[in-house]
Amino acid sequence: MPTDLTGAGPAYLTTAEVAEYLRLKPRKVYDLVRQGQIPCTRATGKLLFPRQSIDLWLMSHLEGDQPGGRPVPVVLAGSQDPLLEWAVRESGSGLATLCHGSGDGVRRLLAGEAMVAGLHLVDEASGRYNRPEALGLAGMRDLVMVRWATRRQGLLLAPDNPLGIRRLGDLARPGVRLAHRQAGAGAQRLLGWLLKRAGVAAERLALTAHPSLSEDDLALAIRQGEADAGLGVEAAARRQGLAFVALHEEAFDLALRRRSYFEPPLQRLLAFSREPRFHERAEALGGYDLSELGRVTYNA
Repeated sequence: MPTDLTGAGPAYLTTAEVAEYLRLKPRKVYDLVRQGQIPCTRATGKLLFPRQSIDLWLMSHLEGDQPGGRPVPVVLAGSQDPLLEWAVRESGSGLATLCHGSGDGVRRLLAGEAMVAGLHLVDEASGRYNRPEALGLAGMRDLVMVRWATRRQGLLLAPDNPLGIRRLGDLARPGVRLAHRQAGAGAQRLLGWLLKRAGVAAERLALTAHPSLSEDDLALAIRQGEADAGLGVEAAARRQGLAFVALHEEAFDLALRRRSYFEPPLQRLLAFSREPRFHERAEALGGYDLSELGRVTYNA
């Protein structure tokens, strides 16, 4: 049986093991399964209980972890992701999308205006992604972060790449118009970080007059000839038939409060992400590594 990432034991528990772990009788565990109150999965007819999900479930029922005030809106905020956007619709999750960039998602999660936020914010000092202390989320004592995907970021270019752009330094050539994202967007922070690493001065770039507010907006600006290049995910380039030069692999995570993890919208979305149709869609979109999808990367 596979072991979990902490080395604390098996990643999946049997009914007898979870009963012992929770100090319950096996019959009570079966009652919780029948009532849909405890996270579990079935493999060849056998019940298995993911250890990470069981730990989250326990912590969500702590007396001091009860939600207060108004209900959290069933909203997905933060960064737009083509695969996530499609899965939200196809899964019947019921989540409404309000995606105006990772920074906006952090703000809405803290303000209780969103159930979940999609984030891909690189820490410019370390190169690590979505560190709660670097995002101002360290004070959320019930914060959970779940890996959605590792995505391929790079340069989106006009079909057939007529300007012959091959690297970041080419963006500083005279006449190259660069589409860009709004301040606070994960792609805009990544662009600044990559430029510094490549030794390219941002002042040398000819930016379009107005920022693109989503991955699709940026890709469409290039497709329509309003810009020659922009930084975005491979999936957005493919959707608009654009050329693509890969530059970087990044982590895209879902940030939420612990109790929200067990609400039907999130459970429907995560259950759908295990279906073959979901993985076929990811393959068709391109630029996704789903090997860590569903892994809890942070649990306050």
